[in-house]
Amino acid sequence: MGRTILAVDDSATVRKFVSVALTMQGFSVVTACDGMDALEKLPHAQVDLVITDLNMPNMDGFELIKALRENPGYKDLPVIILTSLTDDSSKDRGAGLGVNSYLVKPFSLEKIQYEVSKYVSWAE
Repeated sequence: MGRTILAVDDSATVRKFVSVALTMQGFSVVTACDGMDALEKLPHAQVDLVITDLNMPNMDGFELIKALRENPGYKDLPVIILTSLTDDSSKDRGAGLGVNSYLVKPFSLEKIQYEVSKYVSWAE
């Protein structure tokens, strides 16, 4: 059984691109449109890694990461931020929340595959 990635972004285009990039590598991908949607889907999926945007409605990426880190079942789940925010304060805030990688949009197919492979082995 392949590994599962949760891709959280309010942009359907970004969710689709991430899904295609990771599905090509044999991963299963679950998508969510914001942090609240992600938290609703997490209990129903065996997720091995989360990729999240920061700027989203209802619950932003920082709030999602904070909720994950406060939950004993998800506190060690690898998290990759994928955002258009390039400021140091956002990067520092992400680091303070224990994110594993911080990627800036636009990104390449190869870059997202490489970053995921650092934390989750390729699916069989």
